[in-house]
Amino acid sequence: MTQITKTEKDFLQLLREQSAYQEAINLAQWDARTKLPKKGASQRAEMVGFLSEKLHQLQTSEKIAYFIDALSDKTTDTVIRRSLEECKEVYERNKKIPHDEFKEYVTLQSKSEAVWQEAREKDDFALFQPYLEKLVAYNKRFADYWGYEDNIYDALLHHYEPGVTTKTLDNVFPKLKTALTELLKDIKTQDAEKDNILIHSFPKDKQRAFSIEILKKMGFNFDAGRLDDTVHPFAIGINKNDVRITTRYDEMDFRMAVFGIIHEGGHALYEQNISDALLHTPLASGTSMGIHESQSLFWEIFIARSKAFWEANYDLFQTYAPDYFNGISLSEFYEAVNQVKPSLIRIEADELTYSLHIMLRYELEKALLNDAIKVKDLPNIWNEKIHDYLGIVPKNNRDGVLQDIHWAGGDFGYFPSYSLGYMYAAQFEHAMKKQMNLEDVIRSGDFSPIMNWLKENIHQYGMMKKPMEILQDVTGEGLNPDYLVQHLRTKFLTM
Repeated sequence: MTQITKTEKDFLQLLREQSAYQEAINLAQWDARTKLPKKGASQRAEMVGFLSEKLHQLQTSEKIAYFIDALSDKTTDTVIRRSLEECKEVYERNKKIPHDEFKEYVTLQSKSEAVWQEAREKDDFALFQPYLEKLVAYNKRFADYWGYEDNIYDALLHHYEPGVTTKTLDNVFPKLKTALTELLKDIKTQDAEKDNILIHSFPKDKQRAFSIEILKKMGFNFDAGRLDDTVHPFAIGINKNDVRITTRYDEMDFRMAVFGIIHEGGHALYEQNISDALLHTPLASGTSMGIHESQSLFWEIFIARSKAFWEANYDLFQTYAPDYFNGISLSEFYEAVNQVKPSLIRIEADELTYSLHIMLRYELEKALLNDAIKVKDLPNIWNEKIHDYLGIVPKNNRDGVLQDIHWAGGDFGYFPSYSLGYMYAAQFEHAMKKQMNLEDVIRSGDFSPIMNWLKENIHQYGMMKKPMEILQDVTGEGLNPDYLVQHLRTKFLTM
């Protein structure tokens, strides 16, 4: 960092204060999703609401407005200049929301997550419905505060994926859906039950031990992170030196935890490898949810579901797996973990049908925000749409409309990031292959060239670069779904 003025020092100190509040909020939310006793949920929600209100006040204070005005056109420090840009956007966005409404909303988010968990356990959508109705109402009101040009959903989408609009998605998603459904028809002649050989008792502690071995190979730093259990897996960065990932175990199907941990590990690597120069600034995080998802999906799908990965790690897997798995050949195992079979659960979906799950949720969110459907009708509409997309229908709401935590947290506009991240990941893989023989690197079992490439091209920048800037700099082009379609066609039509 270059020599800085007193005003710049004061600005950086304010950023440290904001960062401290955000870390406390993230830590409280991690605890609420992993360790918090049920009776503590209500008071925890109040506490998170209080801290969030304080952070909101800092982000919209006259003090931050002063720094934005005093430094924006004067500072020569690149980190400070980019931090000012981010602070200005957050200031202008949050200034439009009254403090009391923001506090009420954040408190509602925390309470809703606790109610969602109970509703999911009891398979009782009616229990969650009034909370979801309030969350939708708040998001509509906030979108009106922020403003938008073409579609109310754009105001929410921008929060997670700047530069992407409903026009973008409505142009790309139908093309992707057509390609995926046609490919799904082409490979339907495959044995739909070949993955049954994987359904076998596999103790949780052994799954965890194997997954930790893989995390270490990926480059996950356990001195700067940890792995815990939860209902709905997630990763959260307290800061780059404290990044936490979680998973859910199924002792009769190791795939949920093993691939889930690799997925969350991809998120964690992004956070752990952000440049130290960005610490205590708003730039010390992934640049967008789509780019973040590209990192988790890159590791989960393009690395961990590849033949080369299992050629390198199947012997290691068998040292932790029950003796039963010794009777499964590498080729049988590889085909089984890549089985294409429509699933009710998004996080268990195969890589071909995964984006169809996202498009379903996108359509429902957009319809809710545009008053085309009502919350009370979601279970039936969900079931109709998943039948339309995948030809299957859930027997209960736990495996249907209640399966994801995102709506309980008020995260409308988030889901498209998953498919965008999938497309970004395919483009990054294509770019990476121009610089290394990726299969040979994976097969070697030494993932450091992959990790170094990702750190150099993506991770280190945090939010210094915007998502479309990252994509253009790394791949030489904008969003292009053709690479994902080609990857899927090459993999599944030759398997």
